[in-house]
Amino acid sequence: MQAAEPTPTTAPQPTSRRRIGPAAALELHAGIGAFAGLVCTLLWGLTDSPSFWPLWVWFAIVLSLALHAGCWLGWTWWRRARDRRHGLIAAHAAVSLTAIAILLLVWVASGPGGEFWPLIPVACLGGLLAGHALGGALWVRFDARAREETLTTRVDELTRSRRGVVEAQAEELRRVERDLHDGAQSRLVALTMQLGLAEAELSDRPEAAAKVRAAREEAGAAIAELRDLARGIAPPVLADRGLAAAVESLADRASGPVTVEAAGLDRRPPPVVESAAYFVVAEALTNAAKHAPGAAVAVTLSLDGAGLRVAVRDDGPGGADPHGSGIAGLRGRVEALDGRLGVSSPPGAGTTIEAELPC
Repeated sequence: MQAAEPTPTTAPQPTSRRRIGPAAALELHAGIGAFAGLVCTLLWGLTDSPSFWPLWVWFAIVLSLALHAGCWLGWTWWRRARDRRHGLIAAHAAVSLTAIAILLLVWVASGPGGEFWPLIPVACLGGLLAGHALGGALWVRFDARAREETLTTRVDELTRSRRGVVEAQAEELRRVERDLHDGAQSRLVALTMQLGLAEAELSDRPEAAAKVRAAREEAGAAIAELRDLARGIAPPVLADRGLAAAVESLADRASGPVTVEAAGLDRRPPPVVESAAYFVVAEALTNAAKHAPGAAVAVTLSLDGAGLRVAVRDDGPGGADPHGSGIAGLRGRVEALDGRLGVSSPPGAGTTIEAELPC
């Protein structure tokens, strides 16, 4: 015989208790208070010779409801601050107005000789409603101010973040320029020298010497292209000697007469600001050489406590497009640093490009 298997016993399940939230607790409190008030009102109305005790009960209930309304108002505003529920505040105001209307109707229905007791809760609820209106107005004002402060903080954070990205990008470009200068460009220079030596040793073999000469010229052209590329990224003179020297170098290579005036540059601005100012001058000189060849150009650099100001003026025919691709690129570079770029080019009065860079 097989022993009967024991019947599995089910362990008693723990009783789960569901917590109610603050809003549900306030609603329950309001419902109980309103029901008790209704019962007391009916007892008072059905009694032929009404006694005084229901009035005190009613008064206590009204006070309780007033406290409930205050708690509900606080909870409503807290929820409003979290999820922007305007309807809760409107509902609270509607309930207060309804309670005042009902109490006034009871007082009117009691006749000319009616008791004055309904006026007490009316005054309580009226004061509560006035406080609600005042608190709502103050809340709207403070909320608008808080929103403005939040937006201002976000704008400042975004400005700092954008400037940080621009500075990181500029630093990476300077690293690329150094790598080009110290790596590929140096090797090409060494290769050009070796090809020159090889060409000299092949003087008795003209055909071979011609091929070596062609290779040396190609290497020289590659060096020139790399130098232009590196200068477009971040010219070495800018990092080594500063903005004034770099702009003087641009002026020396310009096709027309260029004068440079610098003030306050005994201290150097941040590298990213120097780079932006350099490219503003470089683009302005390029545009002058292209659209006003031979025109005199004046470059002014000024650094003070407000920032770096750059102005490039030429006496050409004017009429430049302030929305051209080159100017648009400069404007994006300057505005990324929270700066400002302006172009003035009336026909027949030359062109002026001005940039203000905070630093």
